Amino acid sequence: MSTEPILYWMRRDFRLADNPALAACDGRPVIPVVIRDDQVDALGAAPGFRWGRAVGCFSRTLEDAGGRLVLRTGEALDVLRALARETGATKVVWNRLYDPQAQDRDARVKAALREAGIAAESFNAHLLFEPWTVETGSGGFYRVYTPFWKAVRDRDVPGPLPVPTLRFPETWPRSERLADWALDGPMRRGAAVVGKHLLLGEAAARDRLGDFLDSRAPRYRDERDFLDRDATSGLSEPLSLGEISPRTCWHEGWRAARGAGGTGAEHFLKELVWREFAYHLMFHSPGILSRNWRAEWDAFPWTRDGDRAARWTRGETGVEIVDAAMRELYATGRMHNRARMLVASYLTKHLMVHWQVGKDWFEETLVDWDPASNAMGWQWVAGSGPDAAPFFRIFNPDTQATKFDRSGAYRDHWLRGAGARDFAAAIPASWTIHARPDPMVTLPGGRARALDAYHAMKG
Repeated sequence: MSTEPILYWMRRDFRLADNPALAACDGRPVIPVVIRDDQVDALGAAPGFRWGRAVGCFSRTLEDAGGRLVLRTGEALDVLRALARETGATKVVWNRLYDPQAQDRDARVKAALREAGIAAESFNAHLLFEPWTVETGSGGFYRVYTPFWKAVRDRDVPGPLPVPTLRFPETWPRSERLADWALDGPMRRGAAVVGKHLLLGEAAARDRLGDFLDSRAPRYRDERDFLDRDATSGLSEPLSLGEISPRTCWHEGWRAARGAGGTGAEHFLKELVWREFAYHLMFHSPGILSRNWRAEWDAFPWTRDGDRAARWTRGETGVEIVDAAMRELYATGRMHNRARMLVASYLTKHLMVHWQVGKDWFEETLVDWDPASNAMGWQWVAGSGPDAAPFFRIFNPDTQATKFDRSGAYRDHWLRGAGARDFAAAIPASWTIHARPDPMVTLPGGRARALDAYHAMKG
């Protein structure tokens, strides 16, 4: 058996089980490496904070297994070359990412390593299906979700890989200290508040999946939109960091769907495939991340108005359900999916603020931030994206609150209860928050203005 070590470059795959790159080390000594490069530094405050917590948690997991995590700062190629020289490693492995920046970087790294005589191999661990493997009958990519779901529903998905038997080197290269990276810094005093709400690590993610499928999946389809109930899986956070694999969720979900979970568990699988659809679109049309997917929406008179956008980000719109959701986001780094649709509709339609403003704020504040899902979600609500909701589908926040927060418990928690106190503890001291801000626009007036602009654009 070869004693030459393998460098395992980790990015968003902080787990032992169903980890193809780790399994590919095939009994050779493995040196897990995390690199803080410019793409890590570009993360928003909450995603960067959460990524750092994932690094720390997985480092402890490795230590329990007799290994460690090597941390380095710099350009990925430079760091990997240096580590290969220091350790005698002859191979580098990693699990693929699919956003355009990561793809460009990884392609350059792979080509340069191979040119230098270092084997380099990448694997799929982040998705059920590689984006280029799902095609329409004519050989193109899917632009509508329902046909995409039908195309993949019965596909064979390999079963999750077991935790591999790990070997580690006798001597380790130098490592930087995670604390010195100060990834909590941009969160300021919010780090302590948001940190209380994290679902951190592989074990916690697997427990959450099991509990969801056992206790909530049977009623998931009927109850998932209610803001005052714990009816969703809550797995978007560990999925975004690779603390649980989509293949694990897929196979466990189908087992539940064939049993007590029934249609609720199958609806959960449809949501998992919605995530796949977002990656499918981002891979084939990366412009979805930064511009209107439908070019005709370039003519829509959205604004980037500072005051309206600022009041929305601070939960001071004067619309209780919107403000409660925005305060939940700031205090926890998460937001219920129904609430995400509500606040996005209110921003892009009632306030006529560009969806990119909202996308950027979520990119700064979500601990489950995911580039593909975030961009597609915003463009779906705004009407500018593929398979989007019609623009004239304008959520009435009051009606939605009556339907999905019947008792008012969600609003009370985030505007007047313990959640409100968490929010107050998390926000910058410079913010002045009013207990009952006046509405910025009337709901009928905001709706009418949005529809007038829409019809004018169409005309």
